[in-house]
Amino acid sequence: MNGMQKLYLPQLAVIDQIVDETADTKTFTMHFDNPHYNAEFRYLSGQFVEASVLGVGEAPFGFCSNPNRTGTFAVTVRAIGRVTRAMHAMHPGDLLGIRAPLGNHFPLQEVQGYDILFVAGGIGLPPLRSLIEPMLDMREKFGRFTILYGARTPADRVYKTRLEEWAQRKDLTLLQTVDVPDETWNGPVGVVTTLFERTHIDPAATVAFTCGPPVMIRFVIQDLLAMGFPEDHIISTLERYMKCGVGKCGHCAIGHKYICVDGPVFSWRQIKKLPER
Repeated sequence: MNGMQKLYLPQLAVIDQIVDETADTKTFTMHFDNPHYNAEFRYLSGQFVEASVLGVGEAPFGFCSNPNRTGTFAVTVRAIGRVTRAMHAMHPGDLLGIRAPLGNHFPLQEVQGYDILFVAGGIGLPPLRSLIEPMLDMREKFGRFTILYGARTPADRVYKTRLEEWAQRKDLTLLQTVDVPDETWNGPVGVVTTLFERTHIDPAATVAFTCGPPVMIRFVIQDLLAMGFPEDHIISTLERYMKCGVGKCGHCAIGHKYICVDGPVFSWRQIKKLPER
């Protein structure tokens, strides 16, 4: 089976673990049922999978796991449609169809030596986590390391245990904010861009990665440009329904670009040339 055929045909994956992240979001860790396929499977930060539930349908999800940890992989899924609700009803040991890896990837080797800034909103943290963790594996290759994370409420934050671990590290800065605080929250309140004033950023020496709701991304990029970030130092993902995942159906086309194969990762220099923002 050649590489393209592998991307057309789902491979069965066994769900190993399901973790409740929020009231409507779960993380699924799995491995391929075929031992040989599982041993050879590799992916890169920023790529995605097409996951299928038999008799229900198929939907795209970005990897949230560390590509350096082979043998298993993970996706974080919010229950908002037929496929995602069907996945939320599954249990460890159940099978999913997986087509992967799909799409392009975040730059990793290319940004060594730079300060790194992550700006995530809500469910936008999972794909960025697939880059944060391999970067932390080689932390000495980067300068200042800053993660800004915003969510609607404290309960809506994903990876709460991992956030606590990052907060304890001395080699990175993690700042979090929520739109609606509760009695447990004593941190900043407001949209994630309000955290910029709490950071020390040298735009010329920093590469910024952002992912979240489209409206959030728009304001993040606007602020980064105002701060003086070069256009190719702003890296984002674009959100479209990537139905086929291989550039055949046209659902995710924006002008001459297909988000599923030309993306989902783009620099602002690339994004600003597209007919839709």
